[in-house]
Amino acid sequence: MFDPKKFIEESIKEIREQIGNRKAIIALSGGVDSSVAAVLTHKAIGDRLLAVFVDTGLMRKGEPEEVTKIFRDQLGLNFKCIDAKDRFLNALKGVTDPEEKRKIIGRVFIEVFEEVARENGEEVLVQGTIAPDWIESEGKIKTHHNIALPGGMVLEVVEPLRDLYKDEVRLVAKELGLPDKIVHRQPFPGPGLAVRILGEITEEKLNICREANAIVEEEIEKAGLDKELWQYFAAVLDTKATGVKGDIRDYNWIVALRFVKSIDAMTAHVPELPWDVLKRISKRITSEIPNVARVVLDITDKPPATIEFE
Repeated sequence: MFDPKKFIEESIKEIREQIGNRKAIIALSGGVDSSVAAVLTHKAIGDRLLAVFVDTGLMRKGEPEEVTKIFRDQLGLNFKCIDAKDRFLNALKGVTDPEEKRKIIGRVFIEVFEEVARENGEEVLVQGTIAPDWIESEGKIKTHHNIALPGGMVLEVVEPLRDLYKDEVRLVAKELGLPDKIVHRQPFPGPGLAVRILGEITEEKLNICREANAIVEEEIEKAGLDKELWQYFAAVLDTKATGVKGDIRDYNWIVALRFVKSIDAMTAHVPELPWDVLKRISKRITSEIPNVARVVLDITDKPPATIEFE
């Protein structure tokens, strides 16, 4: 049986041995995997770890402020928040293809991250990789390896969670005393809200997506359904529809709601949710976000759909 306390003790010792006297850096998203990896490494080497949160401008409402408060102010990590919103949004202007958007976001993220690493002289990259990540991809068997960043910088990779599954990571997070909001945080994609905005990413669609997601999360948590669902969110479709607001014709954006249950994200199904909760979410979105004309519900399982829209 998995013992989180024993795992923490052994991991801290192993991280110290792997990193030695060198400096390390981690891209901290606020998700449970990177959060646990960051706290374990901080316990092992203290301020020689730099935790970097890159604000891409594609984050959920209040996310940069919340992550800063938890990891810098409450947990005392050596933490840096990089405001790169303009850089990402400028790079995404006019781009509509989903794969192209992902590639641009990945490239710009690495550029920003590498700039910070060069500035601070880190030699080790800590990652929150867990077992399903490498089992589903290349099936690497090394405990750590080297990675060459596009600018030519080479960092040794340390992955303290690579043998754990999500449920075990959550147990470790709880044992480490991380806030419940981090322990049970629903998965959030690396490209952020970009995969929930179909077509070109604009400030208008981004604001709609951010506000609609906040409403969905608030109502699902208020209804006590958050622990039952794997993910719950809103997406902005790349089309408009006719509506009526205050007896006046309104031609505006369509928001789609998505709720899924899953064990490992390999497959997922859409459960039946209380109708009053769905109606309340719909009414709030159309009344609180002026440029939304209607709300639709996506009831497609995975497969054939993916969990996210792009």
